[in-house]
Parts: sequence; structure tokens; C-alpha cells
Amino acid sequence: MNSLKNRTLLKVIVLGDSGVGKTSLMNQYVYKRFNRQYKATIGADFVTKELHIEEKPVTLQIWDTAGQERFHSLGSAFYRGADCCVLVYDVNNLKSFETLNNWHMEFLKQANPFEPETFPFVLIGNKTDVDGGNTRVVSDKRAIEWCGSKGNIPYHETSAKEDINVDEAFLGVAHKALTNERKQDNIYFRDISASVTEMIEDQPRGCAC
Repeated sequence: MNSLKNRTLLKVIVLGDSGVGKTSLMNQYVYKRFNRQYKATIGADFVTKELHIEEKPVTLQIWDTAGQERFHSLGSAFYRGADCCVLVYDVNNLKSFETLNNWHMEFLKQANPFEPETFPFVLIGNKTDVDGGNTRVVSDKRAIEWCGSKGNIPYHETSAKEDINVDEAFLGVAHKALTNERKQDNIYFRDISASVTEMIEDQPRGCAC
């Protein structure tokens, strides 16, 4: 029971166009498996991974949301309370890269984080293994430039199929999520402290004789 009490739950949302490999990345990271048959996510689903960061027990709750337009209305309920957002695109698909701005804005609109300018995002360029990289249309330079335009968000390139850089990418995500969760706790306790101080100061002085 004690270990559960001390464990930190971090909610991570994974967004991106349909078919970029969001579910495959999550399955590879959590279950170490890859399914060659593509099956679109319906609505939203999540997986969990237990890990230790800086000797702190953490449960990473990773939400996989559908990339199809018709499911966007499901957004706000799933986005709320997120500690980090992972944006995924396919390095062989230009459209999936060009829609990143839309996903970025959509998340901020639906999640409505306390400090949208500093909320942690991570970008993943997936499917680097396809055709030995010969069909790649988005260079790492272009992706890094996009990250720079969004406040220098971290960038990782992965292959869910070949399990290349997947663990490293999600470990980076976990670190960003934990940092944000601690910051939110500090803001929360600071606000509570300020409220208590105001309540004390508003109390009538002197004795009621």
C-alpha cells in the first residue's frame, strides 16, 4: 500500500494523424511487440508503464487518441489533467508533419493548461526504418526548426517496428511530465497558501466582549 501511496501518476497524451504509428509506439514501449496489421484507434485508449525516475516510483499513463477528424470532439475529456503531450508524425508523410500545428493548437484549446506557453510537448518523428530512409520527406533539420518555433521542445526519431529509440523517447517524455507535475504542485500549494493567508488576514481583530 505504501508504495502505491508514494507513486506518482503522470498522464501523457499522444496525438498525431491517423496511421503515423502512435499505437505501435505505445505497444512497443509497454509490451515490446509490433503488429504489422494496421488497425485504427476508435475514440481513446490508454496503457500504463511503471518506472523509476530519480529513484521516484512513477506510473506513466499514456493515452492513445484517434487521429480521425470525427473523433476530435472527444478531446477535452481526455486531454484535461495531462502532464505532457507527445506529437507524432511519419517522416515519410509530409501531410502528417504539416498538421502538427493543428494538433498543437487543438491540445492547448481542449486541455486548457494553466500555463500554455510553458506546457511540455515532445515531438516524435516515427517510421525512420521505411525503405532504409529512402522515402523520407521530412528532414531532421526541418523538424528541429519546427520544435524551435514552439519553444525548443525536445525531438526524437524512432522506429516502432524495429524498436529504435522508443525507450529513450518515452523516458524523455516521462522526465518532462514529472517536471511539469512538480511545477503544478508548487503552483497549487502556493495558491492554497495565499488563500489561507488572505482568510487569516480577513478575520476580525480583537476580542468579542
